[in-house]
Amino acid sequence: MDKSFYMNNRQRLLSAMPEGAMAVLFAGEAPRKSADMYHLFYSDRNYLYLSGVDYESFILVLTKTATGTEERLYILPKDMLKERWNGYRYSADEVRDLSGVQNLRYLEDFENDFFRAVNSGRVKELWLDLFKNRHSEPDDVAHKFANRARSSYPWLTVTNLLPAMRKLRTIKAPCEIEALQRSEQITRDGIIAMMKAAKPGMYEYELKAEFDRVVTKSGIVTTISSPIISAGKNNFCIHYNSFTGQIGEDDMILVDVGADWKHLVTDVSRTWPVSGKFSEKQAALYNAACYTSDYMFGIIKPGMPMKDVDAIIRKVCTEELIKIGLLKNPDEAGKYIWHGGAHHIGWDVHDMVDTEIGNIEPGMVFCVDVGIYCEEWGIGFRLEDNCLVTETGCVNLSGGIPRSIKEIEAVLAV
Repeated sequence: MDKSFYMNNRQRLLSAMPEGAMAVLFAGEAPRKSADMYHLFYSDRNYLYLSGVDYESFILVLTKTATGTEERLYILPKDMLKERWNGYRYSADEVRDLSGVQNLRYLEDFENDFFRAVNSGRVKELWLDLFKNRHSEPDDVAHKFANRARSSYPWLTVTNLLPAMRKLRTIKAPCEIEALQRSEQITRDGIIAMMKAAKPGMYEYELKAEFDRVVTKSGIVTTISSPIISAGKNNFCIHYNSFTGQIGEDDMILVDVGADWKHLVTDVSRTWPVSGKFSEKQAALYNAACYTSDYMFGIIKPGMPMKDVDAIIRKVCTEELIKIGLLKNPDEAGKYIWHGGAHHIGWDVHDMVDTEIGNIEPGMVFCVDVGIYCEEWGIGFRLEDNCLVTETGCVNLSGGIPRSIKEIEAVLAV
């Protein structure tokens, strides 16, 4: 992404902030794995969306007062000895080139700068990214800072900036869409590599190695999403991530994967029979899912209520299951349709967008996800594609990844 993208994002957030507000966003820190070993660092997505600088511990501060707006980025100083142990640190000029932020300070200055700003009377409201996925999660750096601020500066109002960030991230910019398109190409190559490599007797982790090889060769070191690669009975665990199952000769393989490119992530699901040919029952269920997906890509357009996407996927898929005789009563569709059919993608695999959005708008990117899980037939899978909403309709960004029975069997035959 060009720095102008991040500069514009910051101005959009500043426009949403009231006078007297200061937004503080933390890049975060790598969590400890065990003993003195740590997980790989992964920047907080909202911080990165505004700064463009992917580096541990950095802090972005945006302030809006009566006299105007100010941007500051707190960074680590260059240190030859520490870099020898822990890796390269960006120079000040490199940080400016990546972010467009001109006012740089060192991390050791942050606490004192914050103290002076709050006690000056210019700052009355503190905006922080206060998100938790589960109530039981330990406090991250933003929550800890919020607790300290409430204690030390009781007159300061603490506001969660997440709703404002969700609104900013809902509509994708052209450069974000370009990054997603590149992510789709890499994801396609990874899925086709797995299709060609799959054989009865292999283990799921061997297929994961094929996907990882393609993604890494494309220049991607880490991905935000953990791939789901399963076979047979493991397909009935929606968020399966063990990779330990062995592929049987009659199994269907399910992959739910995505690549990151310039921080934008895709989310695509494909399934295929390891035998190379769909059986009659496998084909009946798969065609039901494929018809449902194709139907959705034919009707999604601006102005359509977002909530209707899930509802229509369920309705059409249910009708298809009735046609093939699997279902008699539509009220029992939940026996085979286990999850919703749409979620946004972008900076997160389940992107943090405005959940109160009413109608679909151009520039939105979300999944069309059709899942069918028939335990009595031993067949479970989903067909998940990425939908870009245009001015007049939509485009299937992942449509180039083999998805029809004819396309899939052609790949398997090679």
